[in-house]
Amino acid sequence: MLSRLSRPQALAVCALPVVALLATAAFAPLPFSVAQPGMTANVLGRNQGTPVITVSGAETRRTSGQLRMTTIEATGPDAEVRLGDVVDSWFRTDRAVLPRDSVYPSGDTVKEIEQHNEAQMRQSQDAATQAALKYLGLGAGQVKVTLKLADVGGPSAGLLFSLGIVDKLDGDGSGGDLTGGRVIAGTGTIDAAGKVGAVGGVALKTQAARRDGATVFLVPKAECADAEAELPKGLRLVPVTTLKGAVDSLVALEKGKGSVPSC
Repeated sequence: MLSRLSRPQALAVCALPVVALLATAAFAPLPFSVAQPGMTANVLGRNQGTPVITVSGAETRRTSGQLRMTTIEATGPDAEVRLGDVVDSWFRTDRAVLPRDSVYPSGDTVKEIEQHNEAQMRQSQDAATQAALKYLGLGAGQVKVTLKLADVGGPSAGLLFSLGIVDKLDGDGSGGDLTGGRVIAGTGTIDAAGKVGAVGGVALKTQAARRDGATVFLVPKAECADAEAELPKGLRLVPVTTLKGAVDSLVALEKGKGSVPSC
């Protein structure tokens, strides 16, 4: 015959599965990626010794200032993220915990993901070139643009590529630079028609931008709220929806005339 457990004994017995579950969770890999501010690169300059933008078939300008594309760095698709990593990152403003499937397509290998990101970058570069030349009224048959940016994948540098091409070929349209000598950073996809799209990770990208000296950050208008969430001091947000709108805003900032939108 089984003896009846005292209340403390019963609680202890019931707590054992909970403790075991927490212990398992603490050491088991979780389906998350941890992201942080990544590198930035000046598209008007060189990256790893190679010009990011090379133009042939048209005269280019000598530019001042910087146009910096921004990135985030995330733990790899095969990295093990545990409960301690998630808890630590949850309370830090320079970290973000993201579902792994939102960062990497589910089921893909590391090589397949790299190939996918490289393909997206090539498509982004083609669209950025088309958008810039269309904005300037130039045909692709007259002007050839080559874009090279090592160790970066995905489509989020599209807007900055387009702005870099415009600055190198036309500046502000009246002899000045789009940057006004400033360090301008930003993010956003772009299509051949010049429409700017959202990218994700903007709160971390603003931190990367400010770290590397930017005072102005161009952000897809749809992501203003995310960008404002952890906005570094000294960084001004300028929302954009099109390449033309981005150019107009930079010209207004440079000349100190006209309206500049804000989030």
